Amino acid sequence: MLRYASSILWSLLVLLCLAPREGFTMTKPCVVSHLRCEYYKNPLGVDIAHPRLSWEVESSHRSMVQTAYRILVASNQRVLAKDRGNLWDSGKVVSNKSLQIPYEGKRLRSYQRVFWKVRVWDEHRHPSDWSSAASWTMGVLHAKDWKAHWITAQTLRQNDYPNHVNGPGRYETLLLRHDFQVGEGLKRAVVTICGLGQYVMTLNGRKVGDDLLTPGWSKYDKTCIYDTYDVTSLLKKGGNAAGVFLGNGMYDVHSGRYTKFLGSFGPLKAICQIMLEYSDGKKEVVGTGTKWRAEAGPITFSSIYGGEDYDARRTPIGWNKPGFNDANWDHCKITQGPGGDLKGLSCSAPPIRAYQTLKPVHVQTISPTIKVYDLGQNASLMPKITVVGPRGSSVTIIPAELINTDGTVDRSSCGGGMAYWKYTLRGGKSESWFPKFFYQGCRYLQVELASPNGELPKLLNIEGVVIHSSSSSAGEFACSNKLFNRIYTIIRWAQRNNMMSILTDCPHRERLGWLEQDHLNGPSLRYDFNLDALYTKIMNDMADSQLSDGLIPDIAPEYVVFSDGFRDSPEWGSAFILCAWQQYEWTDDTRILREHYNGMARYVDYLGSKAKDHILSYGLSDWLDMGGNTPMGLTATAFYFDDLQTMENISRVLGKPEDTAKYNDLKEKVREAFNRKFFDSDTHSYRNGGQTSNSIPLVMGIVDPQYRKDVLNAIVRDIVKRNYAITAGDVGYRYLLLALAQGGRSDVIYKLNNQTATPGYGYQIAHGVTSLAESWDANRNDSQDHFMLGQIVEWFFDDLAGIGYDRHSPGFSKIIIKPAFTGDLKWVRAYYDSPHGRISSSWKVGKKHISLDITIPANTTAVVSLPSKRLSDITESGKPVRQADGVKYLKTDGKTMEFRVGSGEYRFHIEK
Repeated sequence: MLRYASSILWSLLVLLCLAPREGFTMTKPCVVSHLRCEYYKNPLGVDIAHPRLSWEVESSHRSMVQTAYRILVASNQRVLAKDRGNLWDSGKVVSNKSLQIPYEGKRLRSYQRVFWKVRVWDEHRHPSDWSSAASWTMGVLHAKDWKAHWITAQTLRQNDYPNHVNGPGRYETLLLRHDFQVGEGLKRAVVTICGLGQYVMTLNGRKVGDDLLTPGWSKYDKTCIYDTYDVTSLLKKGGNAAGVFLGNGMYDVHSGRYTKFLGSFGPLKAICQIMLEYSDGKKEVVGTGTKWRAEAGPITFSSIYGGEDYDARRTPIGWNKPGFNDANWDHCKITQGPGGDLKGLSCSAPPIRAYQTLKPVHVQTISPTIKVYDLGQNASLMPKITVVGPRGSSVTIIPAELINTDGTVDRSSCGGGMAYWKYTLRGGKSESWFPKFFYQGCRYLQVELASPNGELPKLLNIEGVVIHSSSSSAGEFACSNKLFNRIYTIIRWAQRNNMMSILTDCPHRERLGWLEQDHLNGPSLRYDFNLDALYTKIMNDMADSQLSDGLIPDIAPEYVVFSDGFRDSPEWGSAFILCAWQQYEWTDDTRILREHYNGMARYVDYLGSKAKDHILSYGLSDWLDMGGNTPMGLTATAFYFDDLQTMENISRVLGKPEDTAKYNDLKEKVREAFNRKFFDSDTHSYRNGGQTSNSIPLVMGIVDPQYRKDVLNAIVRDIVKRNYAITAGDVGYRYLLLALAQGGRSDVIYKLNNQTATPGYGYQIAHGVTSLAESWDANRNDSQDHFMLGQIVEWFFDDLAGIGYDRHSPGFSKIIIKPAFTGDLKWVRAYYDSPHGRISSSWKVGKKHISLDITIPANTTAVVSLPSKRLSDITESGKPVRQADGVKYLKTDGKTMEFRVGSGEYRFHIEK
């Protein structure tokens, strides 16, 4: 007994000796989380032989650094649970890299599902626990793995397109169906489908997935996107039925109501196969072919621009369920696709889904048959209605952003032509309806009731269902300035409303992928949303749209060929190079640079062929400026310079020294030519002295060093002279913000935007916008839902909150925290979910001090700039800054002090 007591006492003594002393922190284990494959969590349809894997590391202690990792990939969860990787075991890899790690294991098969996990080692060489398991599912990897065929209806004739609505030989929309059997012991069922123009698929009457407007829009003669779903839960042993509802989308744009253009890639068609995997290892494929049946759909008008008419009387009851009698339906025929290669996740955008429901905030009665519903917010939406009434009566819903003085809707900002949804009742009990293929950006819904026999239907309920890309939110911003918060809100709405399977210019009049906004707004968009996958898809759209001579058209996909600068403007086409580089800077994605390098090189060669003495004298210049008088060719030539400069950087990253030297040499020749033509040596500013003319060359590095300060001063003088009115337009405004912010003049940006008197953000808000408008003065003939001018979000995050990144360390592995304490701002807070984890910055200004709280994610470092002249005036978490754990003093310029910090949470206090 005494011996046992002695052992207990000895154990307690050892524990006391090992207990942490005051001022000593024991290292706590880190956690591996947020596993991603090709930017997605647990994706399906991965059609890349060597998909890339990424993860985040979380740690509660400061200055955590990953020093090594090990990845296990297994064919099933049982193997992985035993810490074995029978497909790939990377072994312990000494590296701090946690982004874009390519899979290097055994060759994977179509439809194969694999499971993976990661562990890492920290700076003390201590291993973490294994992460939770993640998975990915392969798509169709090879053409031979498609057992299905493209099918269409027998009565469709290719030369009938385009044609009048419901004209001879034409189905406006199409229903496809097929009964099939499922055997005993179904283990897994996966469907891959591409339905063109757009499709809704059901199994046994239940919708497959919750995605809308599938598949994503593409240049169908180059790429056809297939979607992949796990449908195991939708199938049953015995008889099953597959149904596919096809509408037109961007694939077939015809006349009949308002339209931006006319064009078709051919008849409605689909290719679909269902892979059935049984517990005994047996596999079957149910694919589209001649056994499938076709019939006209109940949507009698389907146009991405003109609207959607649904006649419930024409819906075949039970058509998509087992046992339906389809004897009178056409047999489908096998046909050719529109020419594009079938591709999966590699070219897909995140799916479009429903996210919010807007209920009317006001209803105005125009007449006994017409009411206008105000949803209170301009948004991309589809209406959801419940109605009751006699058979054949109808509800027509006309969307608009504006209303006339008499309360009716005004469609001038939507293109002026007519577009609407129309629902014709089956009759009897109440009916609910939600469209399938048409959405519109709007705030107001004008509802018109009609009936052939005089008895009107009754609208029991109407709501606006907000739809947009499922790209996740990445950041949020708020500050003490209420106007700035409102500016941020209207821009965020416009961003969301135009995030579809491409970044549209507006969600009504055009819905085209005008490319200048993709790079000019790139950082602003990325601070708000995770757009890594969407930009990968946009890059493919640009590559598909590139012409044989190297031209990148102004829109991608190029569904319609415009003329002059509306097809060929360097400020637009340069997105092909600049978006790729932004993707690399924000995500450390080098594959996007390699895959598109030759195409990017062809584009700068094209620009060179158009240049005369290294000057480009064409294009759209600073689109929709406010009288800035930017000289023709200044912006085009500047972007030619920046393209060459970026290609120099890209070739350096890819290890192409000969190209690096070539692009550097040509870049310098363009710089010299630009300055000879546009720089005024007397005034030390650029031609016409406008905001855009001076800002773009200053930010791009074209200005000779001895004149940089003078050019910045010229920008400020112009703004002051105009009483802080904006003249810069679509192309120039981002560079105006960058020039001022980089020159330490955020105070000017603050005054420029903290007002409502002259056209700008505040002016738009004062005139009632709820999403950012296309023009600074919110002209009623222009779109009221355009993110084009939303570049100030970059300033909100990068400068006011101070969340930036080191341009030499892609993927936010090295962070820059440099807030701009400006104007009468009392506080600012923001966060951004970087590829390594959340970065946050929150500051307050008091009468005698400034506080700054920041969070730096694990496996990264940051340089923090604080406004102070003396180290003794700065504390961190209550300690003198020199004694703070994880903080290292770097330097001072006499006004600010720089520190390097490791990961963790920090609380700085600066005495004024």
